[in-house]
Amino acid sequence: MSVLASFNDWLIATLGPSGPVMAVGLVGIVMILIALPAFLFRPKDGFERLKERTAADQAAREKAERLRRANGTDKLEKYSNFLEPQDEKEYSAVRLKLLQAGYPSKNAVRMYHFSQFALGLGGLTLGVVYSLYNAATTGIDPDTTDMAIQILLPGVVGYMTPKYWVTRRQATRKENITNAFPDSLDMMLVCVEAGQSMDQSIVRVAKELRSGFPDLADEFDIVSNELKAGKDKVQVLRDLAERCGVMDISSFVTVLIQSQQFGTSIADALRVYAGEMRDKRVMRAEEKANTLPTKMTLATMMLTVPPLLIILLGPSVYEISDVMGGGVQEATGIEDKN
Repeated sequence: MSVLASFNDWLIATLGPSGPVMAVGLVGIVMILIALPAFLFRPKDGFERLKERTAADQAAREKAERLRRANGTDKLEKYSNFLEPQDEKEYSAVRLKLLQAGYPSKNAVRMYHFSQFALGLGGLTLGVVYSLYNAATTGIDPDTTDMAIQILLPGVVGYMTPKYWVTRRQATRKENITNAFPDSLDMMLVCVEAGQSMDQSIVRVAKELRSGFPDLADEFDIVSNELKAGKDKVQVLRDLAERCGVMDISSFVTVLIQSQQFGTSIADALRVYAGEMRDKRVMRAEEKANTLPTKMTLATMMLTVPPLLIILLGPSVYEISDVMGGGVQEATGIEDKN
């Protein structure tokens, strides 16, 4: 009590009669200032943090998309009216062809036409440079027809190169899918009979086919991802047939759709169709084997008949030419003597 009384007397002596009240008020203000940050900066709840994190991720994705468009292939987007067909049917045809060739990107059509334009223009430039260099080297003004051929031929070759590449890639991919399809059906039948669902069997078959047949494995991966995303199964199967462009897969899709609609066993349908695909593969092999003699006939004639004719007729031709040459020399000598 003496300490408090002494402190109270000191406050009264220093601040006047209202000194203790002022001291109490000052202590209250300090306590309020200390406690105020705890009320103002209280931790955010989980929902608010989730909203902020989602907004930040969305902003980061938008920024990355803008940077990609600024630095990537989307620089061609402003030329889309020039590089992409404006007719919907033509655009769909080119898009389908690129899908069947293994180019599923949304910018595939744009890049395809840009490649044609760039390579065609580059070929024309090379043709002009070659024509000018040839004229400067030889010192002869080339003919108009020759100059047109020298300039236009590289441009046409450059313009047609992407189309040729995509066509060859499309044919090769269809052939690879056709060769891999019977084996995939056998593995799918094993998975279904083991108790797995159709979706699980597609995932497993895609994993097993990855090393040997990556094209068909990619298509099965797309099917599994679309099914996981909740897309209609019938539409997913029809999209698979459209992307592959193979008649066997189109028939298989029809079998699956009908089996689902009528409620029949998928295992029985797979067993029957897998047997048909194996027989069809054997028939394709036999067809190629039967066409082999016909293909070898022309090569055999070209590589066998000319050497045989040279061996048989060569000495006779040589003797005839020797005799005729000797007769001409004798006739010439007699005329010189006369």
